[in-house]
Formats: sequence, structure tokens, C-alpha cells
Amino acid sequence: MHRNVELVTAALLAAGADPVRVARLQVLPDAVTTAAAAAAALGVEVGQIANSLVFEMTTQGGDGEPLLVLTSGAHRVDTGKVAALLAVQRVRRATPEFVRAATGQAIGGVAPLGHPVPLRTLVDRALEAFDEVWAAAGIPHSVFPSTFAELRAVTGGTPADVA
Repeated sequence: MHRNVELVTAALLAAGADPVRVARLQVLPDAVTTAAAAAAALGVEVGQIANSLVFEMTTQGGDGEPLLVLTSGAHRVDTGKVAALLAVQRVRRATPEFVRAATGQAIGGVAPLGHPVPLRTLVDRALEAFDEVWAAAGIPHSVFPSTFAELRAVTGGTPADVA
């Protein structure tokens, strides 16, 4: 198993995720780097995919800090709305290098946790509409099932309307 998947699995269990759900983690034969691809591979609605998107938020006069937004695959994050919500100067999509430095994971496989340090996290309220959601598990080939409540709990994330 890939080291990132091991880190994500350990982080999920340490944070109190349901071990039965964690055991359902899947390593897929093909990379699923988009919500549509993940939904098709899993046979679920695109809205059930919890995309882990890293943004760079800038406060007035400050350096960019990472922000993780767990959003429904059916949404595009409104960065202006998120910036206003967090009362920061700007929120913008992070570069691949920034994402890897913040998470230790590559774009397309970023998990909600298992990073070198916990990231400030927003969890899209739209995910609450589903009994089960799926998130990346550290590489583009791996996914795990969860719930809105569990994602909030294991990440310390704040519920938010991000679209």
C-alpha cells in the first residue's frame, strides 16, 4: 500500500473514524482525479464525492496560508464567498507545489487528512444531503467512504456554504 494511503488510514482511525468504513477504503485500477471520474468508478452521484481542494488564503499583509475545502463534486468553490466568510483578503486556487508542501499529497489525490500538520478546513454543507460520501485517500487511485458528520469530526472542519 502507498505510504500516503497508510498515513490517511492511520489518521482516520486516530481521529475516531468508523473502522468499518475505513476498512472499505478502495485502491482503484485507474486514477480518479475528478469528481466525475470518481463517481463513475464508484457508481455514486457526483455530489457524493468530497473533493479535497487546497486554496491559498492571504490575510492583509500576511503570507499565503493553506485552506482545505471539502466540497461536493457537484459544486465549484466560490473563492470570493469563502474569502468573505473567513474575513481574509483573498482566497485563490493553490499551485501544485503549494498543495504538495501543505499536504504531502498530489493534486487529484489529496485526502481530507493525513497531512504533515492539520489544515484549516471548511466542509461543504451540501455533503450533508448524502448518507455516504467518498473522499480521496492520499493518491489519485484511492478513495474511502465517510459521512458529512465524520468528515467534520476527523478534520475539525467548519460547516460552510462554499458554492
